[in-house]
Amino acid sequence: MSEDLYSERPLFGGAISSSFPHRFQDVSNIRQVPDHQEVFVDPSRDESLIFELLDFKLDVGDNGSAAWFLQDLATEQDAEGCTLFEQSGVVEAPGLRYKDLPATVTTAVGQMVYLANLRLKEVGTDVLVTAYEPLLINPVSESASTVGAGLPVPATQSGFMQMSEVFKLAVSSFKVNDWSLFSGTAAA
Repeated sequence: MSEDLYSERPLFGGAISSSFPHRFQDVSNIRQVPDHQEVFVDPSRDESLIFELLDFKLDVGDNGSAAWFLQDLATEQDAEGCTLFEQSGVVEAPGLRYKDLPATVTTAVGQMVYLANLRLKEVGTDVLVTAYEPLLINPVSESASTVGAGLPVPATQSGFMQMSEVFKLAVSSFKVNDWSLFSGTAAA
């Protein structure tokens, strides 16, 4: 059992919150992060957790939207081939609703990455929750000097929550505290 302590963390000035382990540090304390993102890293494990607010993609259907965003992410990062290992169907998130419409959620798992797309249609926003975990740390990467090159020690052997569990916790606990964050909506 992991001894990784976690709590609800404020995102976007507290308008949104999500729970994840304390070991993840806010990158904005180190460098500038775009306003539409909240980025957290565990520098001792080279793992990261990103929350991103995007304009709603009307041309992307709910079913498979997370897989679409995963492929788009791979293309943006010039990743050679994106292997999709798993994707979920569309699930309603009744605890995450604006007015009478609940958000929908789809997830996709690729190599080194877990991605969830929370579709907030009523406020015209696609939320991406992306979790990265390294499979192998290249000896010439910046991370190698901190974490060490080669295969990372499995999280459970180090007493940490596995990244798949960090991801599930962050997505399942995601909530909007102030809907006025989204332009054109009143606080709910």
